[in-house]
Amino acid sequence: MIKFIQNKSVVWYLAIILSIVSIFTFKLYLDNGLGLSYNDARSHLDIGRRVVEGLKPGLAQLGSVWLPLDHVLMIPLVWNDWAWHSGFAGAFWNMLSYVGIGVLIYKYLEKLKVGMVGRLFGVFVFASNLNILYLQSTAMTEPLLLFTMLAGCYYLMIWMTEDRLLDLIKASFWVMMSTLVRYDGWFLLAVVAGLVALRTWYKKGYKTAEGTLILFCTVAAFGVVLWFGWNLLIFKDPLYFAFGPYSAHAQQEQMLAAGALPTKGNAVLSLQTYLYSMIYNSIATVAFLGIIATFVLWFDKKLDGAARLASSALWAPFGFNIIALIFGFSVIFIQGISGNTWFNVRYGVMLMPTLAIFIGYFVHRFKDFRWVIIGLFMFVSFIAFTSNDSVSIDDARVGSSQKNVSEVSGWLEKNAKDKPGFIMISAASHDAIIFSSNLPMKKFIHEGTGAYWESAAIAPDRWARWIVMRTHDVNDSTFKFVGVAPGFTKYDLVDSYPFADIYQLRDEYLPDLNTTPVYGRQK
Repeated sequence: MIKFIQNKSVVWYLAIILSIVSIFTFKLYLDNGLGLSYNDARSHLDIGRRVVEGLKPGLAQLGSVWLPLDHVLMIPLVWNDWAWHSGFAGAFWNMLSYVGIGVLIYKYLEKLKVGMVGRLFGVFVFASNLNILYLQSTAMTEPLLLFTMLAGCYYLMIWMTEDRLLDLIKASFWVMMSTLVRYDGWFLLAVVAGLVALRTWYKKGYKTAEGTLILFCTVAAFGVVLWFGWNLLIFKDPLYFAFGPYSAHAQQEQMLAAGALPTKGNAVLSLQTYLYSMIYNSIATVAFLGIIATFVLWFDKKLDGAARLASSALWAPFGFNIIALIFGFSVIFIQGISGNTWFNVRYGVMLMPTLAIFIGYFVHRFKDFRWVIIGLFMFVSFIAFTSNDSVSIDDARVGSSQKNVSEVSGWLEKNAKDKPGFIMISAASHDAIIFSSNLPMKKFIHEGTGAYWESAAIAPDRWARWIVMRTHDVNDSTFKFVGVAPGFTKYDLVDSYPFADIYQLRDEYLPDLNTTPVYGRQK
């Protein structure tokens, strides 16, 4: 009983310390302006905001480009202007995930019978990573995804070692949650389902394995089924998320045409790219030690075979990202390997909890070397912190994952804020402009505003006082429709910037312009 109370107290102290670190880091990046550097972070926040405010608010604004859980969780906070524009509405859940991951790493190592030093060191390896600290301070999806995936792997390991049905149900629930954050979770679903079937078949035979797998998938695959149903209900196509005009597939096709998918069909380059991404995000020492520690654990016969088998699920993100690169479903730019910029390099952070767990076990297993390893890690981490060596920050600040749209958004804030009239803009192309303009969402006509968008596409001069678009770029939905509309001749180009041009309706046509919402509640 005393031991139980002590372990429980450690978890609480750990959660409190991680919470303090999380809050401090969020404030740090909020104050220096880096918390909103990622273009995608601003898009995630805008999606959540459109659910509660705009010309056509509602759950349909969740769209189909990104999976919905991250945006649904924002809803209780994103209605508040400060929570929206500071990024806190999205960062809040990532901060909770950061704390939760630290606790799960501790609990996972505890289940592996790792001593206190190994457990706490494993948590420290994860919690002190600069890329993790930065991402948990933003509205990006990685921390929430990592928490749900790790929770699924944790309960899978408990079920495989202790064979309690409730733990299998918990594992299936958290895997299901991960499938609603990002498609990495879909791959984890397949991996865990295979492990569940393999373990049950080995212990209890085919019939029991079949029933157990059906039970697991009934819960774990529910999110996937729900997403197909959502796309069928809202967009009349269950595969709209995969092949629609705003899907990742459509974007990758554009990149392929531009020669910007070098890893597609190249397994060696895909492996090299993701390994470098993992190394840059975790620090080379941590990455190499984590790989060695993985094989040590997998071949350690002193450890329960079921626990060793279950731990293989922790490497699911590695397999997913390499397969995605090979098939051209994903793209990562590593400076010096695939160009002179960074892009999506943060994907390498998906292995941080995995490396932390295996390193924690390694330190426990080789007690004679533990202080050498810990000392080396502390030295390398000190260098990383003092030099602010974070590739995810570099990507957000100067890589292809950021857009400096301050010129366009600044013009809109200065010239459109106190004047009646709507701004027509493609949210798919220019969400960062919408966010950075500090204007209310109901000021914008975009693809998700239903009848307003449809009407403005035909007669822009009756609906839009300003139009923002990339002129002559058919990938910009606004230009695609408005560029050929007769009413477009009534606009003047008032400013041109690298990311978009701004057009303004001439004053003589303002009397015929609709400046207030007229459609009421749309279906």
